[in-house]
Amino acid sequence: MTSQNVFVFGLNDFNLDMLRNIRGSENIAFHKLLDRSELVERMHYPVEEILEHARNRLRASGASVDGIVHYIDFPVSTIVPILAREFGLPSASLEAVLRCEHKYWARVEQAKVVPDYIPPFAAFDPFDDGALQQLERTVGYPFWIKPVKSFSSYLGFRVEGPRDFHAGVGRIREEIRRFREPFDYLLDMVERPREVAGIGGGHCIAEGIIDGHQCTLEGYGHQGRIEVYGAVDSIRHRNRSSFGRYQYPSSLPGHVLEEMTDVIRRFMQHVGYDNAPFNAEFFWDEERDRIWLLEVNTRISESHCDLFEKVDGVSSHEVAVDLALGREPGFPKGRGEYPIAAKFFLRTYGNARIQRVPSAEEIRGIERDVPGTTIQVQVNRGDELSELMDQDSYSFCLALVFIGGRDEQEIVNKFDAVCSALDFELGDAA
Repeated sequence: MTSQNVFVFGLNDFNLDMLRNIRGSENIAFHKLLDRSELVERMHYPVEEILEHARNRLRASGASVDGIVHYIDFPVSTIVPILAREFGLPSASLEAVLRCEHKYWARVEQAKVVPDYIPPFAAFDPFDDGALQQLERTVGYPFWIKPVKSFSSYLGFRVEGPRDFHAGVGRIREEIRRFREPFDYLLDMVERPREVAGIGGGHCIAEGIIDGHQCTLEGYGHQGRIEVYGAVDSIRHRNRSSFGRYQYPSSLPGHVLEEMTDVIRRFMQHVGYDNAPFNAEFFWDEERDRIWLLEVNTRISESHCDLFEKVDGVSSHEVAVDLALGREPGFPKGRGEYPIAAKFFLRTYGNARIQRVPSAEEIRGIERDVPGTTIQVQVNRGDELSELMDQDSYSFCLALVFIGGRDEQEIVNKFDAVCSALDFELGDAA
């Protein structure tokens, strides 16, 4: 069978290993499309330049371009639809992607079709000194504020009163320019409805607090149908703002997952999302038996890929590749080595300077001693935590730990063993 060529934005060894394990991979050649350093953890995202570099790499590859795959958030998630259209490949439209990724536009559309599942919300200009008075009337305390385009809880702040608001807005004013210009460049490519036309990449959204058991559905659109193939729990740390781990499969009741699936089908069909994967984040307020839709990401979650491989035998990369090649996914269930898997975040909460990180040899030894474990250190010796990019607003991530096990207690015990063995040394910041 003739090999097909699939180009993967920011491909690294960790994801390449999972891609080579999907069914039919022996007939697919995977090519890296731009280095990850060109795409993430940048203070400026020159979308035009990134697009042109990607076009040039595709044209110069000497191979047929049969599919383009990604698992990276902005700006890659918005670049793929443009390239797919230019090269005649399957993808969601740019307009459908932006309807999901523009946090205010998404809420406006959700209010039309699933109004009972969203909190009160309002857009505001972070440079408007009178914005707080408006938000106190329209949203009310407590609420979250965040840019209309961001990722990984970056520049997201919980507001209990004026002091929290002004502190959060002060930080947003310093850093929102990072997203404003590139996001506005993309928004100018599509027609926006009247109520969204004036809300660009320099604006923010305020939303009423929603809480409960957090769960993410992984799904896709294909030829007009919206399907969901997995649900992953998001379990938070003690501060309730930072993720402690992602755990698969979800422990939520079946009727809750069915209702979440119905909600996301209605919304994604409404915005015309098709021929691409997505993940949708929800909360279930168990006490009131109420479901809230938090947000939709127009990609598979890189954080979840290894969990699916451990439990189902192949990663969710398979869904992305099938869709990129114009095929209907047929994702397997329960064929993996473990009944349960999780991605843990090893975090610290105060600023510090990294004095020591575990060596590669030490990490390999821990992975041998704790079977089913993969460790990815996220910091380097000499780093000052407050200078790390794209952290959430309340903690710093030292390492990611992927673990498979027989049950929840076993994976928690394995994580405790890994934490005890990992030798980080933190000193005073400068």
